[in-house]
This record gives sequence, C-alpha cells and structure tokens, in this order.
Amino acid sequence: MPVPGELTFAAPRGAKKPPRHLADLSPAERREAVAALGEKPFRAKQLSQHYFARYADDPAAWTDIPAGARGKLAEELLPELMTVVRHAACDDGETRKTLWKLFDGTLVESVLMRYPDRVTMCISSQAGCGMNCPFCATGQAGLDRNLSTAEIVHQIVAGMKSLRDGEVPGGPARLSNIVFMGMGEPLANYKRVIGAIRRLTDPEPDGLGLSQRGITVSTVGLVPAIYRFADEGLKCRLAVSLHAPDDELRDTLVPVNTRWKVREVLDAAWHYAEVSGRRISIEYALIRDINDQAWRADRLGRMLKNHRVHVNLIPLNPTPGSKWTASRPEDERAFVAALESHGVPVTVRDTRGQEIDGACGQLAAAER
Repeated sequence: MPVPGELTFAAPRGAKKPPRHLADLSPAERREAVAALGEKPFRAKQLSQHYFARYADDPAAWTDIPAGARGKLAEELLPELMTVVRHAACDDGETRKTLWKLFDGTLVESVLMRYPDRVTMCISSQAGCGMNCPFCATGQAGLDRNLSTAEIVHQIVAGMKSLRDGEVPGGPARLSNIVFMGMGEPLANYKRVIGAIRRLTDPEPDGLGLSQRGITVSTVGLVPAIYRFADEGLKCRLAVSLHAPDDELRDTLVPVNTRWKVREVLDAAWHYAEVSGRRISIEYALIRDINDQAWRADRLGRMLKNHRVHVNLIPLNPTPGSKWTASRPEDERAFVAALESHGVPVTVRDTRGQEIDGACGQLAAAER
C-alpha cells in the first residue's frame, strides 16, 4: 500500500511485466518456486550460488545441477532480462557507460567508474523519470516504466562480472560503492528499490554480500517515502537532490517541490540521519546564472549548518540543445567559500564522462 501523500506511477496501458527472475525473490520464495517446478528446494541455493556468487547465468556452467533440470530452471528463474546495446568508455577506459535494452525494448543506462581507491557504479531504477526536472536529460524524456528488482540488480551483477573478468582497465577489482543516481527517482519505485538493496546486501549466496554503507539512494525529496525509508533499518546513505535553497526557484527546477517544500524535505532528511546514523548528502547542480548566486550559497549554508551533512556540488553536464550550462569557475569557487564560511563540508564532484554523453539519459536519447 502506498504511504499517504506518496507519489505513485502506473505502468503504461498494455505494458508487459518483466519476467520473473531469481533476483526478484527472497530466499524462501526461491525455494518455493523451485519446488513448484518439481525440483528439490535446495536447488534454489545452488542457483543463487551461480548467479550471486559466480555471476554464471549460463546453464552450461551449472555442473552441480542435473543437465535435464538446467533448461527448465534457467527458463523459469534466470531468464534473460537485458542485453547490452553498446558500451562507451573514456578516462582510459576507467569510466564505462552501458546502454541496456530491456526485454520489452526499453532503454536504460548504468555507469561504472574506477578510481585509485574505489570502484563506483551508478545505476538506474526507472526507465525514464516522472519528476520532470527541466535541466535533466532523463526528466525531459518522461517516465516509461519502473524497473523490476531483478532489472536493477542485474546492472550490478554485470558490472561486478566485468570487474572480476578484467574487462575494465586496471586488473580485476571488486565493486565498492553503488549509487542510485541513474535514470529515475528511486523512491518512486520504492518496493523494487528496497528489494534490490536487500539482494545487494544479503550475504552470499542469498545476495551479493555488499555493504549497506556503500550504497547511496538519491531522491528529489519524496517526503513520505523518506520517512518510510528511515523505518527500513538500513545503513545506506541518503542523497537529497536539492538544487536550490528557496522554494521560489526550486518549484521550477524540481517541480515536486510544489508538493513538498524545501523545509519539509530537509526535516525528513534530518530524521533519516538521526535514525540511520549516516550523514546526509545534499546534491546541488550548479547552473550558470540560475542557482549559483552568492546569496543562495549563504542561504543554503545557514540552513545546513550544525547538521550531519555534506554538500556535493555538481558542475552541470549540459545536454544538447539545452539553455542550461555549468557555472563559471569564479562563481563555483565563491559558492564553495560561502558554504565553508558556515562550517558546511563541501566538495565539487569530479565530472567524468562528458565525452561519452555522461549526463544521465543522454545515451538513451541518442539511441532513440
């Protein structure tokens, strides 16, 4: 049941549901599904081992399962969910963006970014987005549909397999951070995103065994869903895409602000910080002559000081034909200085991927 006041989105009329997949199911549900196919329930553990621990979704590699059972189990519990349309790489191959085609032809994106001390993957939770933020390529495209839990999880499984197999320069590596900052508003696909987080963080072989502390969930500020998220008992980080400290401007940059105002969004974020013990990340895209004025930086600093918070300033990655562009370097420096004068920690995000249509939604838009 939706939380009162929560935004919900219906699938387009006539849209087909993604096929059921192992990653959609809890361990208990997997055992039931395997038994319903006439197989011993322990086969569910074997399938989970192959998918979540070995990244082996080819039945030919399942040598511990009778050959006569493999095809049926694969068809019913490990169907092909998505295929790679193409990869685009830059930064000597250490940033790789993947365009995926889902079972129904829908396009989504994920990005893998390798740094000297960590590997981060940015994933999508929806195909398109219904938040309608005018400076965002995904928002301009509108919402196609929610991704299933398994479609979300498989982006990470594929990324981890590519790291293990040395497909990304730098040798084999392990994924350390996941950010739900790709296409879509994660908290508008609440149930499936929570399911994905459980699959990502359940111990192997029930899940991928990743740390909740390495997962960041971004939101434009769906206030009831933030409070609901706090009740999940997770240790994920919450990132709030604020982009303006004043309601007058934020109403235009982030249209959902007409429903939940800046103060309501921040109050919900502070509640999440208190319950989870994690500091809040404030995402702020710096847009030239729109939201990068010194007085706005001062106002933002006054609102955030004395809270468990970190500001992540994002030089806007402009989309083709857009009037929105990145701030001038001097304005960016002044914005940082104003926040620091209030004792608010702030960094400017490393802008990777501009030469490969790095802004979320650009690769899918180009393919269309």
